Amino acid sequence: MGDITEQERLEEVRRVFEKDRFATENGAVIDEIGENYAKCSVELTEHHRNAWGGVMGGLHCTLADFAFAVATNMNGMNTVGLSMDVSFIGMAKGSRLIAEAVLVKDGRTICTYHVTVKDELENIVADVKCMGFHKQ
Repeated sequence: MGDITEQERLEEVRRVFEKDRFATENGAVIDEIGENYAKCSVELTEHHRNAWGGVMGGLHCTLADFAFAVATNMNGMNTVGLSMDVSFIGMAKGSRLIAEAVLVKDGRTICTYHVTVKDELENIVADVKCMGFHKQ
């Protein structure tokens, strides 16, 4: 049996993570995957807005956590989140939020990822550090 294509791998990962219902029911989708990397996004709707019309901070956290989960677990569910440090540093001006999770350090039991959340206009809206624990 031959190797699967990148597109087939992406579709396989999407099928696994559609079970992440909180994120997916809030519109999160997986756009790209790579070695220790994931890019996820959500189209913004009125459902995502707070009382002042801005994007609810919980959506930034959900999208960052989803990208972290995909990046750390696309090859098997063996990493759980330990901590997340979120800094809200801007306001989304576009119609889509995008989170990119990139590995910073991967140890024997602990990993650290940097997740940048921005809109499609490249406005950075949140800076997130995620730490995970590799279950043995």
